[in-house]
Amino acid sequence: MQRRPGFPARIGRPQGPGAGAAVASPSVLRAAQPPTPQGVGLDSAAVRGRMVQRLAASGVTAAPVLQAMGEVERHRFVDTALVNQAYEDTSLPIGLGQTISKPSVVARMTELLLGADCARAHGLGRVLEIGTGCGYQAAVLARLAREVYTIERLRALHEKARDNLRPMRLANVHLILGDGMQGYASGAPYAGIISAAGGSSLPAQWGEQLAVGGRLVAPMAGPDGRQLLLVVDKTSQGLKQSVLEAVHFVPLKSGVA
Repeated sequence: MQRRPGFPARIGRPQGPGAGAAVASPSVLRAAQPPTPQGVGLDSAAVRGRMVQRLAASGVTAAPVLQAMGEVERHRFVDTALVNQAYEDTSLPIGLGQTISKPSVVARMTELLLGADCARAHGLGRVLEIGTGCGYQAAVLARLAREVYTIERLRALHEKARDNLRPMRLANVHLILGDGMQGYASGAPYAGIISAAGGSSLPAQWGEQLAVGGRLVAPMAGPDGRQLLLVVDKTSQGLKQSVLEAVHFVPLKSGVA
């Protein structure tokens, strides 16, 4: 079993009531607001603030998600030639046939995780991400979950994500090189599982590693090959599935390359 990697210092949390907690109390959630736009350039809060405003207008309502999206600098996760498109609502190539998801999709799937029974009751605990990619989704999750395990099957992307995340010093993020279709049993059970790749069925290991009260959010391809967003809630009686809107993700594959 691989020794889980981590980072040496803790992530900076928002100050004020609830600081340091994985997810703020309901009163704090209502009070949280997207960052006030100010300054110019890709490093400024203004560019991210406008992105957050678009996300809110599109239907993302969870204040902690909007705050996390406003704090994580997406342009640091894309290639230099694409930084001018970093805050547009579009997926972008990150190499090896993979992409960084649209901000709206990242926000949507993250918000769905926060709707799990255990997350509403106790805050979002341990999360497993299938498909680290460039590390952007993991950086967003790090601001909302107590602990994030993220697994990537492509070594070059695993290393790229490590390089992207290292300056952020996220002590609650653990990068794993491995086969995401197997999940990561050493960190189970998970309050949430989120996948950035879609197959024709969900691997049984994902359901087994999900905690009771937890939620899995993943794309799944139908018989016609088109993908739909699937939400699976684990109850004491078993797994309950809900099919949502159409999405487009890279195919889910096994093995390590």
